[in-house]
Amino acid sequence: MSSHSRDSWKVSSSIVSKRTSNPIRAIVDHIKVKPNPDKSMISLALGDPTLFGNFKIHQSCTDAVVKQIQSYKCNGYPPSTGYPHARKAVADKFSTPEAPLTTQDVILASGCSGALEMCIGVLCNEGDNILLPRPGFSLYQTCADSKGIQVRYYDLLPDKNWEMDLKQLESLVDERTAAVVMNNPSNPCGSVFRKQHLLDFLKVCERQHLPVIADEIYCDLVFSGNEFFPLASLTKTVPILSVGGLAKKYLVPGWRLGWIFIHDRNDIFATEVRDGLTSLSQLILGPNSVIQGALEEILHQTDKDFHDDTCTQLEANAKLSTDILSKVPGLKVIVPQGAMYVMISIKVEEFKDIPNDIVFTEKLLGEESVMCLPGSVFQCPNFIRIVFTSPPEILQDAYNRMAEFCARHHI
Repeated sequence: MSSHSRDSWKVSSSIVSKRTSNPIRAIVDHIKVKPNPDKSMISLALGDPTLFGNFKIHQSCTDAVVKQIQSYKCNGYPPSTGYPHARKAVADKFSTPEAPLTTQDVILASGCSGALEMCIGVLCNEGDNILLPRPGFSLYQTCADSKGIQVRYYDLLPDKNWEMDLKQLESLVDERTAAVVMNNPSNPCGSVFRKQHLLDFLKVCERQHLPVIADEIYCDLVFSGNEFFPLASLTKTVPILSVGGLAKKYLVPGWRLGWIFIHDRNDIFATEVRDGLTSLSQLILGPNSVIQGALEEILHQTDKDFHDDTCTQLEANAKLSTDILSKVPGLKVIVPQGAMYVMISIKVEEFKDIPNDIVFTEKLLGEESVMCLPGSVFQCPNFIRIVFTSPPEILQDAYNRMAEFCARHHI
């Protein structure tokens, strides 16, 4: 028996849990305004393409999953890094001569967010710092904060289609900078980086010996006139962990199947980082086994027309959004080039009673029952982010309400 008895209950949450929070929830949960009961609620806030039912996965993908369920072959525990045949299917799909992949270069994860969490976890120690885009996906900060990693933000420039401020980015690097996160195409910006801009970014990374975590989950959702370049295809020297998954291109975020590509042609990561990723994969024993079983058919047999139709719909919605909202006094639209988002600047000086993006969001919800996210959740005040995956008629209704709202409050 212990010589030190405990005379009362003393149970508290861990340090990790206390420093883990989602910036979106931290702001949105404090919005106390209720929607206008006289108007139907329209949410343009959630980046889930399945929300309204107008974007559906291809029937062949559903059939592939059903086949695996009925086979009873994928109901057990797969290897924590993924079934070898599933990893090979991913490698075969995404390998290029400029950025070759083998099965050993692919690790499967529970969604792209799980892949991001593993990449940050394997490259950064507590007390290190990591460079994140501003504005940027809030989960990057959540993952870093929970691990005691200092966040340093580099700016994306709205007047240059949200390109990275590379000079400012480089000024943030010191001896404790463990990695930089680069997101292309961007959430929340909807931007697609030019090839030369990516090459300039890689020059900074090479000069500063800075590994990259490339979030490329929206790689195939690019609008006409723009082109996506996988970052790893543009360098032979900078080590890159690229992440992606099924969620957006295949319209199944709930299936929780993501991946990590290890691009390390000069063996800078060596076995240590690869072994580290394997160790981290063992925390939850890998992603969904049934989806892994169907992965080869999903990736290699889905009709290309399905993806083309998805992009066509998204681009049409982006144009609708830009055409209407760019004419609204007090707003400035940064035209999206891909993904499913548009960032809109609020000219607060033109409104009589809207001093910032939080108030704009609250009043819009309370008066018009339209919900969007304030830019502050992405470290970008006085902007709002809109998700344009709703059916066109719903977008039209929402934007008309926004126009009426702005007219009421405009000077």
